[in-house]
Amino acid sequence: MWTFMLVIVYFVLATTISAHGCLLYSKQHAFISEERHEYIRRDIEESNPEAETCRTDVHKDSAKWQGQRKQGNIEQRAGFWGYAMQIIYQTCAGAVLLTDIVFWCVIVPFLSNGHLRLSMFMGCMHSLNLVFLLIDTALNNLQFPWFRMAYFIIWSCTYVILQWILHACGLSWWPYPFLELDTPWAPLWYIIMALIHIPCYGLYALVVKAKNMLFSRWFPHAFIK
Repeated sequence: MWTFMLVIVYFVLATTISAHGCLLYSKQHAFISEERHEYIRRDIEESNPEAETCRTDVHKDSAKWQGQRKQGNIEQRAGFWGYAMQIIYQTCAGAVLLTDIVFWCVIVPFLSNGHLRLSMFMGCMHSLNLVFLLIDTALNNLQFPWFRMAYFIIWSCTYVILQWILHACGLSWWPYPFLELDTPWAPLWYIIMALIHIPCYGLYALVVKAKNMLFSRWFPHAFIK
């Protein structure tokens, strides 16, 4: 549920930001079309001998304005919500793989008990989150740098510390048996769970890299890295 909540937050935030970006793009496109019509109207109205010179100046101004606009778009930064969306996306990628691997490879075969009652809902929740995230990865062009794995680790540490606090206050049972601190295998379990963060994040980084490589070959005129 902790990871599923993060995935929902990501999709809500990404949908909102994408809708806002589409709105801005439509306004810019309408503004560009209006200016082009104005240039054409000026060319038609020019009937004196200096018309050719005026048309040349107009086209030069238009090209200069387009160049400044492109430069402005390149220099535009994502802003707070844009960076928040990227951080949540990269945290989701590692967290979804981690939870799904733990669920299907550890809990289902070995650790199902009275607290962890398996059901169709739990199976779907630990499968569809990865499916929807992979679909989103195929459609977005967000970066996936290695240093963002730090946010994934911070997210996991926050969850573990929260479980320690809840258990110390007597408010919750251990959600996963391998989080228990009063067992002789606890140090080994925690070391394994810490190390598994690297392949989980690295595997999703390979998925993003493979997408960039394959899509740039399959759709060379439409794909944007």
